[in-house]
Amino acid sequence: MLRLDRTRGPEDAALPAGRRGDERSNMSANGKVAVVTGGGSGIGRATSLALLADGWRVALVGRHRASLDRTIEQAGAHRRNALAVVADVSDPDSVRALFARTEEAFGRVDMLFNNAGVSSPASALEEVSFVEWSRVIATNLTGAFLCTQEAFRIMKRQRPRGGRIINNGSISAHTPRPNAVAYTASKHAIAGLTKSTALEGRELDIACGQLDIGNARTELADGLIAAARASGRSPEPMMDVQHVADAVLRMANLPLDANVLFMTLMATKMPYVGRG
Repeated sequence: MLRLDRTRGPEDAALPAGRRGDERSNMSANGKVAVVTGGGSGIGRATSLALLADGWRVALVGRHRASLDRTIEQAGAHRRNALAVVADVSDPDSVRALFARTEEAFGRVDMLFNNAGVSSPASALEEVSFVEWSRVIATNLTGAFLCTQEAFRIMKRQRPRGGRIINNGSISAHTPRPNAVAYTASKHAIAGLTKSTALEGRELDIACGQLDIGNARTELADGLIAAARASGRSPEPMMDVQHVADAVLRMANLPLDANVLFMTLMATKMPYVGRG
């Protein structure tokens, strides 16, 4: 099932001002089109807002319309360039429909941010159910593949040709946490998807890169912090999620002859590098 809406309001009569005080709309300088999956919360919300503020037209994708609406409301005058699409990235028909609607509304796709993802309760490897394993893989890996495939088809045929795909990889794409086998496997696989996409896309002017994120402060992280404190443990250090949004925006605004293949962005003091 897919639902969508082009969100507009009374502020549409005035174009949004640029981020650096420019009185003209950034649309005059940019106007590129992005698809952001998982746009209703956390990293997806912060990134969607950053793109909209920078003059991008953004299709925000998620399973819950209310969450997408809350993101768009926060965009203020920039909301005129937002398209809310309720879709399930793990369903091929839903993914085809969301990209068809984005192309219909905006005419092209310049960037896809494969951000939608789920985790699972901490569980020993031998106790993870097939249902739970399948749920995580379907969203984190299959969803990214299906969206990449549809974006490829549009980017290949549109004129000017090409575009950029950015995958949310997580530091779990390199180093696992204990009792998180499904999530870890899905994110390791994303690294392979990133490399294959970059390889097959380079002759088509399609760039692909991956942002591996560690401990961004989001709604999900707030839950982890509360759980740590409840169990008597000290929460891990966190960083502002806006740093992630800024990194995605920087990657997205590169010319197509330049690409960040892999970037790690993490809270400086989180336990990731080395021992001790």
